[in-house]
Amino acid sequence: MELTPEARTLAGVVAVVVVLWFTEALPLAVTALVGAAACVLLGVAPAKEVFRPFADPLIFLFIGSFLLAEAFRIQRLDRRLAYAVLAVPWVGERPRRLLAAVAVVSVLTSAFISNTVTAALMMAIVAGLVAAIEEAADAAARPAPTFATSLYLCIAFAASIGGLATPIGTPTNLIGLGFIRSELGVAISFPGWCALSLPVVGVLGTFAVLLLGRLFPAGVDRLAGVSRHVAAERARLGAWTVAQWSTVAAFTVTVGLWVVPGVLLGLLGQKHPLVAWLQARLPEGVAAIVGAALLFVLPGGRSESGRRRPVLRWKEARIDWDIVLLYGGGLALGELCFSTGLAAAVGAGIEHWIPAGPWAGVALVLAAAGVAALTSEFTSNVASATMVVPVVIAVARAAGGDAVLAALAATLAASLGFMMPVSSPCNAIVYGSGRIPLRAMMASGAILDVVGVALITAALLVARWVG
Repeated sequence: MELTPEARTLAGVVAVVVVLWFTEALPLAVTALVGAAACVLLGVAPAKEVFRPFADPLIFLFIGSFLLAEAFRIQRLDRRLAYAVLAVPWVGERPRRLLAAVAVVSVLTSAFISNTVTAALMMAIVAGLVAAIEEAADAAARPAPTFATSLYLCIAFAASIGGLATPIGTPTNLIGLGFIRSELGVAISFPGWCALSLPVVGVLGTFAVLLLGRLFPAGVDRLAGVSRHVAAERARLGAWTVAQWSTVAAFTVTVGLWVVPGVLLGLLGQKHPLVAWLQARLPEGVAAIVGAALLFVLPGGRSESGRRRPVLRWKEARIDWDIVLLYGGGLALGELCFSTGLAAAVGAGIEHWIPAGPWAGVALVLAAAGVAALTSEFTSNVASATMVVPVVIAVARAAGGDAVLAALAATLAASLGFMMPVSSPCNAIVYGSGRIPLRAMMASGAILDVVGVALITAALLVARWVG
């Protein structure tokens, strides 16, 4: 397939961007911006076309979600959730139950809050738990050092797994959904995503707990000091504040606006007037902005000067602009790959690698998941999704396969980088504890990668068969 001059130029730009993303010679967001600017300078497309994805509706879903997550952090609702789960009587002071509780908290938190923020929060909590265990237990009853390894690895693995649970759990999900919507014309709703992802999250999270408990056992039946430490930390949080109740209210409204249109679609059908109205007027990005705006309106108690204040003030609002710009730049390059014909040429070139016959569909989905997981071991999950999903769509189209299924496989698997400290910020954070030998992370992470790829492939094929 002969390439146009624009496609050849774009291929060079994309090659440079990929190298910079892998080496991280420049910040990822800067690379994305430079790549977009280079496309204009070199005549690949006009500036209006290149920079249009930076105003994609999903950008505003990012922004609203970041503001909601920041309110949770500032108002310490994340800690309330963590200690509430750890204080459940069933958990007690049993090592494997404590490991499971840490996983549950990490998964639930990262489903709506940044995986990185979740890992940092849980690091502080688990560090306190480990210190309490080691101080309370005498030498004979003290757990083996490997138990601390299992707890810290559980944070990283569960935070990454939990990010798969919802579309906003990690930017990787939104990048994949953006490509699926813009290039394949398929919009996947909030409930639709959750129906697919939650079984994967549940099974993979359970497997991770069992794996870590087996590879890094505590060596004792009881962890003295855990219950006392958790009770003391919960007491320190005090009673619920006005700001915390307001934050929960804003979050509840937002989730309701995300979920209700999808539920009504399932109940009433695509052609019902109410469903059509909601889809046109209340996309998920608008719902996120509405919920985030409530944070600046609902009461947040009183300031130190005695004046009434909202839950969140603008000077407190932190938005991860790195992710926003990386998403915009990556989506811009992805759309140009399709509009110039570069993606189609790449897909045609790789098509012969996919075996023909009845197993072609399985091979395509498995290959998409495997390549995305492997790529995420050496670069960020976001960069992995940005690079792999457009290629997978092009390959699926050229091979006559299900492009939506292949793109979903790559999107989900891009969050599976478990082996290396550089694979994800979650891994880097827990590796910095000094309690995790590199060999331990690589061995357990490799097993989890393989199981994750197989599980994602199986889940998607079952979903296609059922649907």
